[in-house]
Order: sequence, then C-alpha cells, then structure tokens
Amino acid sequence: MQELDAIFYILILLMSVVIHEVAHGFAAEKLGDPTARIAGRLTLNPIKHLDPIGSVLIPLLLVISNTGFIFGWAKPVPYNPNNLRDKKWGTVFVASAGVLANLTLAVIFSVVIRVLSISGIFSSSFVAVLGAVVLVNLVLFIFNLIPIPPLDGSKILFALLPAKYRNIEIFMERYALPILILFIVFLWKYVSPLLLWLFATLTGF
Repeated sequence: MQELDAIFYILILLMSVVIHEVAHGFAAEKLGDPTARIAGRLTLNPIKHLDPIGSVLIPLLLVISNTGFIFGWAKPVPYNPNNLRDKKWGTVFVASAGVLANLTLAVIFSVVIRVLSISGIFSSSFVAVLGAVVLVNLVLFIFNLIPIPPLDGSKILFALLPAKYRNIEIFMERYALPILILFIVFLWKYVSPLLLWLFATLTGF
C-alpha cells in the first residue's frame, strides 16, 4: 500500500511541477522571451520536463521515509532574462508565475471539494485524491516562495533588492545547498502550521 501511495503522490507532484515550469515559460514568452517555446518546453508532456533525481528519486524517498514533506522538481524551463521587455519586473513576474500556478491549482481543486461536500455527491476516496492535489500544490507554493536559491522566492527577492545588496545574493548562491538543507531540517516544521491552515481554510477539512 505504501508503494502505491508513493507512486500516487509522485504522479500528482510530477504534473504539478510540470505545470509550475510551463507557467514560467508562458510568462516569459508573454514578456518578450520565446526561449522556452523554441526549446519545445511549452508543453504539458511530462517526458519533456522529467528530471530523474528531482521528479522521481527525491519524491520517492521523501514519501517512503514518511518525512511529512513532499517535494520535487522538473527540469527548469529555459528562459533568457535579457529578452524580457522589463528586466527587473519581468524577472519578478516570470518567477512568480510558477508559484501562482500552484496556488491556482490548489484553489480550483479546493472549490471542487467544497462543491462535492455541499452537493452531497461525496466519495471519501475521490475527495482524498483531490485533497492530495491541493496539499502537494500548497507545498510547492509555499516552499518555492522561500528566498533561497534556486527557489523562485530568491529570484523575486534579488530582483527587488537594490544593487548595493548584491553581496547577499552572491553569498546565498554560493552556499545555497547547505542553507536549503538546514532550512528543511530545522525550520520547515515552523512553516507546516501555515500549510495546514491554508489547507483547512481552502478545503474546509
């Protein structure tokens, strides 16, 4: 059963991160950069975005080990910030597109859950599937807003910071991996209540 749960969550995660990445590409194209389309990455075909480590191995290990933390990534959709019509705000909008896509998915599936609950057309197993979609996308939404490279939150922060704080960006990029690991191990537990509150607020469960 645990293996089936792992596969189930990984499939949900895979499609969610694919939508996340495609949203980056569409935002970049709307703002003047066609790199993602030229590379053939503006597609929901997961094979085009699959990262063996981030899309399969890491999520599988996290689910099986019962860490309570579900995360993964797809291959980043390429884009050239130099092509953006507005490099500062364009970077912010492109970085924001992925997390907004995940939040939108969470809201849409939460609405479906509430409608099913109100209408009485209620299947606990089906609602569990919808709830898993909401939960995974809320994790992606919150986690990607953390301002640690290479997460979207860091791109938003560094685009908005004045140039005199460039040394902060250099430091964060240099030590990004250990900082990110430390955050997950020691600080994510303090973010979890926000995740659960959002889930309960959106779904009513």
